[in-house]
Amino acid sequence: MPTLDPISAQALDDRRDTPARRAWARLSRRKSAMAGLVVVIALILIAILAPLIAPFDPAKQTYTAVRKAPSVLHWFGTDESGRDLFSRVVFGARASLLAGLVSIAIALGFGMPIGLLSAYRGGWVDAVISRFTDAMLAVPFLILAIALAAFLGPSLSNAMIAIGVTSMPIFIRLTRGQVMGAKVEDYVEAARAVGNPAYRIAFRHILPNILPALLVQATLSIAMAIIAEASLSFLGLGQQPPAPSWGSMLNTAQRFLTQAPWMAIYPGAAIFITVLSFNLLGDGLRDALDPKER
Repeated sequence: MPTLDPISAQALDDRRDTPARRAWARLSRRKSAMAGLVVVIALILIAILAPLIAPFDPAKQTYTAVRKAPSVLHWFGTDESGRDLFSRVVFGARASLLAGLVSIAIALGFGMPIGLLSAYRGGWVDAVISRFTDAMLAVPFLILAIALAAFLGPSLSNAMIAIGVTSMPIFIRLTRGQVMGAKVEDYVEAARAVGNPAYRIAFRHILPNILPALLVQATLSIAMAIIAEASLSFLGLGQQPPAPSWGSMLNTAQRFLTQAPWMAIYPGAAIFITVLSFNLLGDGLRDALDPKER
């Protein structure tokens, strides 16, 4: 049976040792990050398979089972209209995860090109974009999201737009800072010296090298967006009843904290676990994608 000589084996190992493999190896050594990743994957599967997991229709009202305590039939109990809380928590994962992913996709999709343009062009373009970003960052995130959601109208789609627009300055500022540091590196100077146009240098050479920082920020921002969606739904500006949402479920539960505390415990726990998982995963990605890590 043919065998590789030591030099060939070393070369094969070098080809297999890609940056992605090294990042995964560092991430897999962090137990908290892996726990967060497992929970996030489980939540995504729960949201996708909600019709198969939920034992009841989340909007079906049963007035003979109003505010029933957790039991074998209703694992999380029922709410003020006799609806199964477990089914509503399961379906509520769809609204929260959708709001987190879509809103941050909006923020990243618009914020990254604007930040790239600001840093690479400089001059008056950079000055205008920077002052606009500073003005938006001067307003508290949640207050701006509430104002924009109220202006657009109460719905989940408008809440996602409001959260995405409000999160955009974070990605503009981060992208600008990363590009400002990357555009003076030797590989950029070399690409400019051989005659590459500005757009090719920006998108082919600079952008791939700043993506890890943007990925980490996006992961952490998803947790922030989920809290924002829950807050907007709590205020009646997000997902509208009877569609299930963890924030709107907490809004309803506040009137029955003494008679039916389980109405607040389970959606509150779902928000806590989801946000904690994304934060743990984001912290792990930050360490795994750090170029100074060995």
